[in-house]
Amino acid sequence: MGTAPDTSGAPTVTIRDVAREAGVSHQTVSRVINGHSAVADATRHRVEAAIDSLGFRPNHAARELAGKAARSLTVLTSDTSLYGAASTLRGIEEAARAASFAVAVSVLDRHDHPDRAELRARLARPGEPVVVIAFDAPGVHALRLLPADTPVVAAVEHPSGSELVSSRPQAWLDDRLAAAHATRHLLGLGHRTVHYLALPSSTADVAQRTQGWLDALRAAGAPEPPVVEGGWTPRTGYLAARELVADRSVTAVLCGNDDVAAGVMRAAREAGRHIPDDLSVAGFDDVPVAAFLAPALTTIRLDFEGLGRTCFGLLHRLLDPAAPAPDPCDEPALIVRESTGPWRGTGQ
Repeated sequence: MGTAPDTSGAPTVTIRDVAREAGVSHQTVSRVINGHSAVADATRHRVEAAIDSLGFRPNHAARELAGKAARSLTVLTSDTSLYGAASTLRGIEEAARAASFAVAVSVLDRHDHPDRAELRARLARPGEPVVVIAFDAPGVHALRLLPADTPVVAAVEHPSGSELVSSRPQAWLDDRLAAAHATRHLLGLGHRTVHYLALPSSTADVAQRTQGWLDALRAAGAPEPPVVEGGWTPRTGYLAARELVADRSVTAVLCGNDDVAAGVMRAAREAGRHIPDDLSVAGFDDVPVAAFLAPALTTIRLDFEGLGRTCFGLLHRLLDPAAPAPDPCDEPALIVRESTGPWRGTGQ
């Protein structure tokens, strides 16, 4: 893994650099730094020599946390009103509280990307451990700029192959597989193709949900309609969908989240479309209100709270290798309700 530059432009030596130099794991280096007894003398001397050789300066905040003298972390997120971010934050907070950690939240401005100095100032103290909810561009920007000597874990879009946001530990849900599952559901109902209202992507030219939708269309040999940018909210979904749902050849729409789907359903009603008789609509996330819309919304349920717990678990182990491994998140699940049904018309 690489190192990130500090404000002076010189590379910061990390615990992983020391591990490579000494030929040991970063957990072993952490044990040496924190004075654990379960390290052989020869290994300890080798790690100490590597620390001296590289000029490594241990992160005192991480040492304090590992020693349970001070236990706190900061969560950076751009929008706590969005269901995914809010639920992930809830999972982080619950897991942190169970481990006796305090959690501070710093909300990033969607329209103003802070520099490295501002990010440092957002932390309660130098080297404060951080979880970044990097579902959008502000979170990704913050993740890339956080100092290399800061313990950081991120919740991100599912990266494919080597397409990682940074070298920091990351956790994600399989949005790509989930979107493919929802698309196959709609195709299986007899729809010739599925249109897609996408969320803004944070990490790639083609977001994971968009890629999953394309995977299913291509596997079925179905036409690939142009992606419609749906935004994040009911209003942006409504505005983006008005022209789309007025086209009677459009019979199935997958939405990047349930808020966008609610806007699509409103636009469909105004266009005289009947859901699901001549238009099927599916969402993503399974927000609490999805089951109470009229008709109730078919959607993909994602374990955002489990993702938050995983992120905290990864951070806890980064600070203290003896901490328990986090439990895996629940797999995405298709929740079929009233808003999707077989195509009953003609002229697709």
